[in-house]
Amino acid sequence: MVGDENYDPKERTFVDVKTSASHRKVPIAAALSDYLVAHKLAGGRGNRDLVFGRTPDLPFIGANVYSRACTAWKRVGLTPLGFHEARHTFASLMIAADVNVKAISTYMGHASVKITLDRYGHLFPNSEAEAAERLDAYLARASCGPVRTRFERMSADESGTGADAEPAADVVAMRETA
Repeated sequence: MVGDENYDPKERTFVDVKTSASHRKVPIAAALSDYLVAHKLAGGRGNRDLVFGRTPDLPFIGANVYSRACTAWKRVGLTPLGFHEARHTFASLMIAADVNVKAISTYMGHASVKITLDRYGHLFPNSEAEAAERLDAYLARASCGPVRTRFERMSADESGTGADAEPAADVVAMRETA
């Protein structure tokens, strides 16, 4: 893709993207970016030139690239990975990296987060206990100290131990069963 265009192999030219949602910036890991820049420079290509292509301004034919990639992957014992598997891998890695679902939805070009959650929702952490722990950690950071529940404060007051009291056993049990 050059600028805001896609290559149309039938017309053998670059054409405008279909919709405004088709134009988006997608993050690239620094290690990959460094590799792509080095590859582009080694090939003598300029800023507006393609990183990969038959020429600096003419893309490879997709089927040929996939065929060559399959041959190379098989030669080293790897399972071939198609375009959609690469998209799913990207989304999965973004989820594992704890990226916000709205950002992932935008990067994937989905019309809404509902599409993203319907497709990838099973990959998001869904532990209620983990959610409670995250909230506790956030509140502790926000208040510059450990957050004590109303039950912990009441237990401390009843025992006369004040602010340094440990959580009451029933509070600890409630947290463990949450």
